[in-house]
Amino acid sequence: MRHLLAIVFLTFIQVLGSAQESDWPDRSRLPIELSPFEGELGNTYKQSQPDWPQPVKAPEDAPNVIVILLDDVGFGQTSTFGGLIPTPNLDKLASEGLKFNRFHTTAICGPSRAALLTGRNHHECGNGFLMEWATGYPNYSTMLPKTTATIGEVLKGNGYNTWWYGKNHNTPDWETTVAGPFDRWPTGMGFEYFYGFNAGETHQYYPVIFENTTPVEPDKTPEEGYHFMSDMTDKAIARMKFSKSVAPEKPFFMYFAPGAMHAPHHVTAEWREPFKGKFDMGWEKYRELVYQNQLEMGIIPDGTELTPRPDWVPAWDSLNDEQKKVYAALFENFAGYFAFTDHEVGRLLDAVKDLPDAKNTLVMYIVGDNGASSEGGPDGTLNEIKNLNGLPTELDDVLKNLDKLGGPESEPHYPVGWAWAGNTPFQWVKQVASHLGGTRNPMVVSWPAKIEHDSKPRDAFLHLVDVVPTILDAAGVPMPESVNGVDQEPLAGKSFLDSFNNPDFEGRSEQYFEVLSNRSIYEEGWKANAQHTRPWRQDLAPGNWDKDQWELYNLEKDFSEANDLASKMPEKLAEMKRKFDAAAEKHDVYPLDDRGAARLATPKPPVPGADEDSSTYTYYPGATRIAEPAAPPMKNRSWTLTANIKTKEESTEGVIMGFGGVAAGITLYLDKGVPVFDYNFFEEHTVLKGQSPVPVGDATIEVDFDYQGAEGEVGKGAKIALKINGETVAMGEMEATVAARFGIDTFGIGEDSGQPVTDAYQAPFKFSAQIETVVIELE
Repeated sequence: MRHLLAIVFLTFIQVLGSAQESDWPDRSRLPIELSPFEGELGNTYKQSQPDWPQPVKAPEDAPNVIVILLDDVGFGQTSTFGGLIPTPNLDKLASEGLKFNRFHTTAICGPSRAALLTGRNHHECGNGFLMEWATGYPNYSTMLPKTTATIGEVLKGNGYNTWWYGKNHNTPDWETTVAGPFDRWPTGMGFEYFYGFNAGETHQYYPVIFENTTPVEPDKTPEEGYHFMSDMTDKAIARMKFSKSVAPEKPFFMYFAPGAMHAPHHVTAEWREPFKGKFDMGWEKYRELVYQNQLEMGIIPDGTELTPRPDWVPAWDSLNDEQKKVYAALFENFAGYFAFTDHEVGRLLDAVKDLPDAKNTLVMYIVGDNGASSEGGPDGTLNEIKNLNGLPTELDDVLKNLDKLGGPESEPHYPVGWAWAGNTPFQWVKQVASHLGGTRNPMVVSWPAKIEHDSKPRDAFLHLVDVVPTILDAAGVPMPESVNGVDQEPLAGKSFLDSFNNPDFEGRSEQYFEVLSNRSIYEEGWKANAQHTRPWRQDLAPGNWDKDQWELYNLEKDFSEANDLASKMPEKLAEMKRKFDAAAEKHDVYPLDDRGAARLATPKPPVPGADEDSSTYTYYPGATRIAEPAAPPMKNRSWTLTANIKTKEESTEGVIMGFGGVAAGITLYLDKGVPVFDYNFFEEHTVLKGQSPVPVGDATIEVDFDYQGAEGEVGKGAKIALKINGETVAMGEMEATVAARFGIDTFGIGEDSGQPVTDAYQAPFKFSAQIETVVIELE
């Protein structure tokens, strides 16, 4: 009997042990510990049995996942969805998988990306608007909280490789210096490798690139054929192939987020020329052609109405010849850039087909993080940073510089009318989250192992927040309750995996939208909208939210939001407005803020660890790639720059301090020993130059910048003096200065990294002698 009890007890222990072992890995909490030891331990190795701890592996048959996210694309721009810009590689992917015609974004890039990466609504993860416009409220700080871990963090913890290429608009730019912190960089958000830029956009010929957290420079010049789109694609293909060479069974998650199609629209004439004259018909005819294509292709349902031209878009026939020439050229340039982008994405997709597990690769291609952009203003521009500062571009300025179009000296963007056309058949544009022109983007999904092609688009109502739960569902991974010891907020989205094989899958029953006070609420086919701001007028903040005119649409019968039912159904509208208010309270939307350029100019937090009260900034050689908000606040105030240098010859040359780039900026440099100060006010250069070289040996070069505006006045003029060893050698005046941002480039000492502030030298034009210190004192 005693022997029998012993056997039962040992059996129980073995069963219990097996149960405990089978609980590994527990994917409900990250990180997951190594596998438990299952060997035997004796007094010596001769009585012991080894057992190596195993790292966590992804679930069996978990797919590779690639999320491709383009920037600033309208619903009616790609040929895949009826547009007039050929996108053969996107067409090909769609012919192998599924098209989705009711997928939604937030209407602006950073918030869309926060929702995509976390599966939570953008306000809930601190990204109510963009980091450049951040304010000191939790929902608008752009400081992603630890309670909303990204898909990268979750998949990495479950045995995936995780990589991020291209745009990162989810790290506050005051945290993008060498001082960090780095926990909100891609490598701190679960991505093992990052190659890209930390901003809303970058110059494609002179990008501000980081590899992980280290700034790197392109390996060739624009003249030698450099373009960031090709560079990032090369890097993505190389790492993907390398990974599968070493560990073919290990799945990867790749987030591939080009700067395209966001401005600046940079492309060579080779890609632009095929579109010469293709859009001379104008934007109304463009919309009519696209609308007919969409109907014939089944992209939009029969009975969909084409929304009429609004009063903020002039009739094409009312334009003069110069306007037509400029407007058509700017859109031809955009189309060329899109064709080039499609080609580069096609290279990536072709490389995927060479993988050993190509068929088990889930590709989710989201064609735009918002609708087509109107930020080029009424006439378009070759300097879109100027527009973002609230300063419109004059048509004559564009016309006389059209020879620069698409090249390194330009930062082009097309006019408002083409944005409206690009969002066919909908109303409105990017930033206008109230309407589908801002929030509805095409999506194509391919997964050869699981999806059979269907030419009819899936019409489930989906949102970016649904992507994370779908990927986790496909991988067989749960959303963890805790990540790195932090309890997680629940996902806002729901998986649409069933839609891959079920064409009747309906998707979300409700969703709110809000950006810059443009707001909307969707529920069970009904949608109420309040349009508030005009994206091309960053200088306006309307206020008066109570005076907004709400609209009401039944999307089940009105795909394009063409028939406003507000006056016919006031009770339904009132009900929907109450629902928006409830959603806004629940999802941390308030306070509403409609300020554009004014919020852009609002001071941001200092670099963590910096002396907040200091008015003196001291820099040493090698201090480069410092983001604009982390650099000295040299706008709308007086300041003095003192550079202490040491030379060995009169021909010393190079940049002492460079800030900004092609669009706007300031630089102090030596030209064959002669000091030069150049203030680039949106391509209007105020240049002060000495008469003779700096004396050999120790020398002090000083710039006194005397701002002429009163306290609180922005963008006013200045008086400037350039000095050598205390003696004034040049003086100048400016009628206006940059009020908000120099642009998308950075601040640096000893070189002008990235874009050159002036074409008087070739970047980076490194200083050839010794810089002791550069001291900037602010008043």
